[in-house]
Amino acid sequence: MSARRWHILRDGASLTLARRLPPRFDIGVMAEFPKMGKLRLAQQVRQDMWRALKDVRGFSPVVHVEERDHGLRLRAGGRVEGPAPRAGLETRIAAVLSCPMNRARWAAHAGART
Repeated sequence: MSARRWHILRDGASLTLARRLPPRFDIGVMAEFPKMGKLRLAQQVRQDMWRALKDVRGFSPVVHVEERDHGLRLRAGGRVEGPAPRAGLETRIAAVLSCPMNRARWAAHAGART
C-alpha cells in the first residue's frame, strides 16, 4: 500500500495515521511507549493491528500517537462498519500492543530513545 493512500495528520505533539477521514475510533486500546519516532511507530502498529484484524469486515485502522513528558501515549483501533464484537476486537488489539516481540521490533524500527 502506498503512503499516498494513508492520511497523516499532525497537530503539535500528536500524530494520527488513518485510512479514511475523518478518523474515528469505534474501537480502541491505549498503550504507553518510550520516546521514539511517532510516524514509524504508528505505521508499525497499524500493520500489525491490520494483520490481527484483517478478517473483520469493514475495519479501517486508525493510530493516534501523542507525545507526553514521560514518553508516548498511543491509541490503536479504528472504525468498524457494521456489527462487530467490540470487546473481542479490543482484546485482540490489546494482545498486539502488549506483545513483547512486537514492542521490541517497533522500538528498533522507530529508534527508541531513553
